[in-house]
Amino acid sequence: MAKSLRARRGKKTQAAFAKRIGLHQSSVNRIETGRQNVTIDTLQALCDRLRCRAGDLLDNSEEK
Repeated sequence: MAKSLRARRGKKTQAAFAKRIGLHQSSVNRIETGRQNVTIDTLQALCDRLRCRAGDLLDNSEEK
């Protein structure tokens, strides 16, 4: 999820992106670095903001 989330977030800073989805910047950092699991609600918020499906973020084949 980490690389996918970072790539989809684009040029927005972690802080700006986090504010738009109601998370702290440190939470976004931990999600992007794979150190934090997400709830279904958080996953949905990420998908809503990024206009993608959950599977688009959960496919970690690019990180192997």
